[in-house]
Amino acid sequence: MDVPSPPGPRLGASSGEILSLFRDAPDGLTKADVMRHTGLSRTTVNQRLDGLLAAGLLIPAEEEARTRGRPAGQFVVNRDRGVLLVADIGATGLRTALCDLAGEVRAEREVRAEVTTGPQAILTIVDDLFAELLAAARRKPAEVLGIGLDVPGPVDFETGRVVSPPIMTGWDRYDIPGWFRSRFDCPVLVDKDVNAMAYGEHRLRYPDVPHLLMLKIGTGVGTGLIASGRVHRGADGAAGDVGHIQVRVDDVAEPPICRCGNAGCVEAYAGGWAIVRDLREAGRDVTTVDDAVRLIRSGDLVAVRLARRAARILGGAIADTVNLFNPRVIAIGGQLAHTDEQLFAGIREIVYRRSLPLATRNLQIVRSDIDPHAGVLGLAQLLVDGIYTPARVQQLVDGAVA
Repeated sequence: MDVPSPPGPRLGASSGEILSLFRDAPDGLTKADVMRHTGLSRTTVNQRLDGLLAAGLLIPAEEEARTRGRPAGQFVVNRDRGVLLVADIGATGLRTALCDLAGEVRAEREVRAEVTTGPQAILTIVDDLFAELLAAARRKPAEVLGIGLDVPGPVDFETGRVVSPPIMTGWDRYDIPGWFRSRFDCPVLVDKDVNAMAYGEHRLRYPDVPHLLMLKIGTGVGTGLIASGRVHRGADGAAGDVGHIQVRVDDVAEPPICRCGNAGCVEAYAGGWAIVRDLREAGRDVTTVDDAVRLIRSGDLVAVRLARRAARILGGAIADTVNLFNPRVIAIGGQLAHTDEQLFAGIREIVYRRSLPLATRNLQIVRSDIDPHAGVLGLAQLLVDGIYTPARVQQLVDGAVA
């Protein structure tokens, strides 16, 4: 990937800024490339690269040539300097992965597990899966440079604690980062699942789109926001919770009770659990959201009617968000996204009808093509960005050359 040259010299380019050039150039750069992109002298570039090489952050490209086809005379980011462990925790299952320092998944494990069994039960499963991944990769806990988890509930990002989650029984203010500190000496990042998914979509599918909305329609309904290329969490981490906007539905006399305790939330009509509830009340033999998806895709009249109503309700909530936030892309994931046009047609119709023309003239509403891996990939990218901050890179370089 070619890295465009800046308009003028960056004489103060730090080791971290130079490393960012290599992160954006997976095929590698030469010393001459770095001089051209930064405007730095050969002596300064040599000093910066020597420090990055000594810290193990860069390696000569020829060391990877056999497996990755790198040409000689170039340097690349040392993606194997350590590993990352991530866990995407959903309402009824979880996916764990071991990733390299480019955020690429090297191995995965997935199991069914109910988040309502509580933090100790779920985190024990995560621990066991992390141990399996490390053993299979022949890596030690000391080589883990970051751990990331996402959960289906509101998160105080600064502390990594879930706050008053509607469905995560027993998780309220549980010290998730503290659970791992006795075994891993590394940062532990905890975020809302849809925030991680949104970041994965942005970094891996829409890197040139600074304003993006991720809509997850699975057991529940959640949204994550990317604003100016960064996750927008709001003042306290509660931004984007459209699933608990209260709505009025004309053909419903008594609004259903949501899992949050309020009546008439978007999720109480359009969430997977709500559709399963309504299908069972209609006499259909369904137990899970996947059962409901199969019934909708089969053309069952009741299931299709419920899906279309859910789409209209979701479309109304998203239209309000489009008017307020003006994203360029809305990516939709979760199990119900696989009902295809039964859902997408209704959402698009309402969004384009109720949103301002200026807000929709370039709007794309698409199904995520990295779901159900978006959460894992987004967590890995968030961790990598944290590891490679200019300040952190400088600390590693200073420690290596001291």
